[in-house]
Amino acid sequence: MLKRISVQQLTVGMHLKEFCGSWMEHPFWRSGFVITDPKDITSILASSIKEVWIDCDKGLDVPPGGSAVSQAESEAQVDAELAQAGAVRRDVASVSMSVEIERATKICAQSKAAVVSMFQEARMGKTVDASGAQQLVEEIADSVIRNPGALISLARLKTADDYTYMHSVAVCAMMVALAKQLDLPDAEMRAAGVAGLLHDLGKAAMPMEVLNKPGKLTDAEFAIIKGHPVEGHKMLLGSSGVHPLALDVCLHHHEKSDGSGYPEGLKSEAISLHAKMGAVCDVYDAITSNRPYKAGCDPAESLRKMAEWANGHFDPMVFQAFVKSLGIYPIGSLVRLSSGRIGVVIEQTGKSLTTPRVKVFFSTKSNVRITPVEIDLSHPACTEKIAGREDPAKWRFPDLNELWSGLAKPPW
Repeated sequence: MLKRISVQQLTVGMHLKEFCGSWMEHPFWRSGFVITDPKDITSILASSIKEVWIDCDKGLDVPPGGSAVSQAESEAQVDAELAQAGAVRRDVASVSMSVEIERATKICAQSKAAVVSMFQEARMGKTVDASGAQQLVEEIADSVIRNPGALISLARLKTADDYTYMHSVAVCAMMVALAKQLDLPDAEMRAAGVAGLLHDLGKAAMPMEVLNKPGKLTDAEFAIIKGHPVEGHKMLLGSSGVHPLALDVCLHHHEKSDGSGYPEGLKSEAISLHAKMGAVCDVYDAITSNRPYKAGCDPAESLRKMAEWANGHFDPMVFQAFVKSLGIYPIGSLVRLSSGRIGVVIEQTGKSLTTPRVKVFFSTKSNVRITPVEIDLSHPACTEKIAGREDPAKWRFPDLNELWSGLAKPPW
């Protein structure tokens, strides 16, 4: 039986199933082990993780009367959180996914090349070309306004080698979409995009052997990486024409509502709206992207995980707006329909966050691939519903990304 408990309740003998928080923030390479060394508990308490899942069938339970959240209670809490986010209707996209995806593909390729060049110049000590960044963001923002799902979803298709650069592109696009969802003025929306593009510039000052290490960072290495917001802020201060919003997000996108973030340990009221936006976008792209040492999570599963440990990490209003901007089942999510067929989400619809367009391609009843068919779950005549999420790691469909994007591999 799984239970979610506070890290303060951990004792030797408990089976630690999973950490409630981003895998980037805890000190262990693995989860799913029995705690045998008190030092492990000390390390967990020293991290920013506040809660964990324990498996009472494989280790000690909490003492009688101890507070714990069951798996069913947690699922209900997450469902309520996501349902609240989905209560408001989305704006209908100006153009379809199929129309925008070709343009978005070219923009992603151009954006990656520009960000690579920007990071290389920063490593050589050159100042950032703020006007060039603004022009790039205009292209990205225009694509997101036409159809937010296309470029945001494509930017998730990054290789481990491309991560640092395409992560900047992805966060830029998500910042624009989130600003639009929050109904910020156009100029502020585009400034938020610039902030997303430049938020990780400080990683250009990080040692390459640490930045690209194919494994979990040591405490000393993590301490080095935690210096990138300050380094990026210094770089931007040395450049002309950088919007104050970008300076703020660069320095504060790793701050958390409960004060456990860095570099300044700011609490909720001291963190700006834009930095709170940057925090959500940064974490979502990080946990959905493939890395040398960890496969990215399914988009829908990532949102559920973020909702599970959002309290203390993210601003609730900003997180709910973020869910609205992507959909409860973002593009690329693997889902099982009420008919037993499995499909991948290919586009959001304007009616509800729970009724996207889905491309079905597998029958669980027959256990075989079927001819792909697109279904609009929002259509009045449609009787299908999403019955649940499916784990891509379980099914191992080799062409999952190609099914929704039309691309065999990213062309960048």
